[in-house]
Amino acid sequence: MNAHEIDFQIHGEEMQYVEIALDPQEAVIAESGSFMMMESGIAMDTIFGDGSNQDNSVLGRIFSAGKRVLTGESLFMTAFLNQGQDKKHISFAAPYPGKILAVDLSEIGGKFICQKDAFLCAAKGVSIGIEFSKRLGRGLFGGEGFIMEKLEGDGLAFVHAGGTLAKKILAAGEVLKVDTGCIVGFTKDVDYDVEFVGGIKNTIFGGEGLFFATLRGPGTAYIQSLPFSRLAGRVWAAAPKEGGKDVGEGSILGGLGRILDGDNRF
Repeated sequence: MNAHEIDFQIHGEEMQYVEIALDPQEAVIAESGSFMMMESGIAMDTIFGDGSNQDNSVLGRIFSAGKRVLTGESLFMTAFLNQGQDKKHISFAAPYPGKILAVDLSEIGGKFICQKDAFLCAAKGVSIGIEFSKRLGRGLFGGEGFIMEKLEGDGLAFVHAGGTLAKKILAAGEVLKVDTGCIVGFTKDVDYDVEFVGGIKNTIFGGEGLFFATLRGPGTAYIQSLPFSRLAGRVWAAAPKEGGKDVGEGSILGGLGRILDGDNRF
């Protein structure tokens, strides 16, 4: 294997974290902000790009890191290396309620395509790049733009899905229609496109957006019930607005409750 062979265990239900066991000189890479805890003997190092060994030239590393900028991520990633003599453990946490999915790239043809915010961490040697869309409709209306993230190699990678995770195994020619924000990722053989919902009533009054994604088999797709954009939208809609009225949704006391809490704004 080119990627480090790591062991892991996923803990929790609604707010999960993945605990990875590193043998001496094994390493894992992660996005900034996902680190939770680690045992002593593990060294942390900021690296340029993803740390994969596909192209060790200076130009290759610059190009690898530059691709990450197009997905909205940092030029740098963090590598955690076990420098001790014994097995050490390190944990990475999900950013919001949902499920962590372990993807063994060696079992699915060496490539997994996912939405750009899904990646959590991976064994060192896994390449984290971008997947350009060749279709104009998908690029303009797909929710994720022209670019999705691709994980390549033969190691373990971990992605996060919001809410409940659904696994759909698609037969050849079978089509699954999905809200564009609900896609977590899919195997490399799945054909992904975007379709117009259609119909005046659906367009104006449907409330589900103008487009949905179509996933055509063969392959496996993973769907999330709670995209972060949907969660953030609900939180923003429910948050009290400065200068506006907050009626206290779901509260019998409403404004009286705010007075008792010391907030006299109406």
